[in-house]
Formats: sequence, structure tokens, C-alpha cells
Amino acid sequence: MSPSFFEIVQLANGDYALRRIDDDAAPLVRISFSQEAREMMEDRDMSVAKAMIAAGIEAAGNIAHDIDWDDDDNDLAEPQPQYTLH
Repeated sequence: MSPSFFEIVQLANGDYALRRIDDDAAPLVRISFSQEAREMMEDRDMSVAKAMIAAGIEAAGNIAHDIDWDDDDNDLAEPQPQYTLH
């Protein structure tokens, strides 16, 4: 399997996205800021989007190390409520 390279791009609607360089499929991650948030960031929204994506990648890597992939009990777990994190 060849390594994938990723890029952060600004989409036509102003959202930021993480996508594979060699793939035009839907982005892996999309970040959308409200106009109010953009004004508070004072033109630093690209830097904030980069930091958010980097933090997400790091968190996903940490979670992947904590998962017991051989544990079948996870299939029986009750569904957890979904929360919006800020």
C-alpha cells in the first residue's frame, strides 16, 4: 500500500477541508465557521482550521492505540448518546 498525502484546502463556499492530494472524492474532514466566528478570529480561520485538524489526527491516533481490536464485547455495548463538543 502506498502512503497517502493529504492537503488542507479552502472550498468555494469558504469551508476548509482535509483531503487526499491524489483523490477528488469527498473530503475526509470538513470544517465550517459561522460568520460570527470568522469575525472573532480576525482572518486567522485557516490557522484555526489547521490546528483543529492536527488535534483531530492526534486524538484519533491516541484512540487507535487504546482500542483492544480483539475484544468482541464492544459489539454488545449499549449505544452512547451523542454530544456536541465545543
